[in-house]
Amino acid sequence: MEKVLAQTFTYEALTSLIENVFREANFNSYQAGAIARVIAAAERDGCKSHGVYRIAGCLRTAAAGKADPTAVPQVVECSGPIIKVDAKCGFANAAFEFALPHLVERARKHGLAAVAINNCVHFAALWPEVEAITEHGLVGMAMCPSYATVAPTGGTKPLLGTNPFAFGWPRPDAAPYVFDFATSVAARGEIEILRRAGKPIPEGWALDAEGAPTTDPDAALSGAMLPFGNHKGSAISTMIELLAAAMIGDLTSSEALDELGTTTLAPRHGELILAFDPDRFSAQSSVAAAVRAEGLFDGIVRQGARLPSQRRFEARKRSLSSGIHLTADEIEMIDPNLDQ
Repeated sequence: MEKVLAQTFTYEALTSLIENVFREANFNSYQAGAIARVIAAAERDGCKSHGVYRIAGCLRTAAAGKADPTAVPQVVECSGPIIKVDAKCGFANAAFEFALPHLVERARKHGLAAVAINNCVHFAALWPEVEAITEHGLVGMAMCPSYATVAPTGGTKPLLGTNPFAFGWPRPDAAPYVFDFATSVAARGEIEILRRAGKPIPEGWALDAEGAPTTDPDAALSGAMLPFGNHKGSAISTMIELLAAAMIGDLTSSEALDELGTTTLAPRHGELILAFDPDRFSAQSSVAAAVRAEGLFDGIVRQGARLPSQRRFEARKRSLSSGIHLTADEIEMIDPNLDQ
């Protein structure tokens, strides 16, 4: 039959298609479903660096024995505001979905709560986590290390991870205020996408293996990426190593790379997720937290500035209206045998 050249999917159809790919690779329903939902959401929102491009890496990581596709996450502690989850060497997405109901319940009871996920394999963006928290009227924060691909400011060798950090604030009549960024100048996936396209990376993104600045994506991938904002990004990245690795008893980015032995597979480490109940924190105030927040957001917009994630939300609106368009190359990343 004739191969598909391009195709448009609903979010639900794309999720189902991706989930089937993982189920055929012997991923259980917990792992396959959670992974498929975040990959399809990335495509829906125009986040190509975390979309179908990531399928091959997830499959490769499981095939190499570095992730357990049959893992069932386990909540090992949930007696107070701290919830500890053992991902059992499965993917972080499934572990988060297991933890979310406990996180919401504990944040409402105590005003704040934290989930420490241990022994998880991570590849995805963090905005799905914080957005899921905001859907319950809570404020969310999430962070995790990676594997060592970033040099600290002033250094020349990989020591830190790309170490993403995400924040979400619920809004009653609008999409939540959400940001999610790597503490490196760019996500490693963005460099890989430019490499595949035969394009150079911007100046200031990376060093080569000898510690010299480079715009060659191959040299960057074999050298070291750089933190955003110089010493500021380097310090925030170090904070994430401390909070989401050392403090929760899991691997730092350097240790994760040593354990994995390669940057071609998804790393195993931990993740720290926080939730706050804004109503509990502002209970004694004469003006609700949500009202103050909307005043701040209005002030930003009135100056002509954009709130973060607005392009992503606009892409989501278009996708939900007219579908998620995938090129022939992107469809092949899902299933090279897919045909009409």
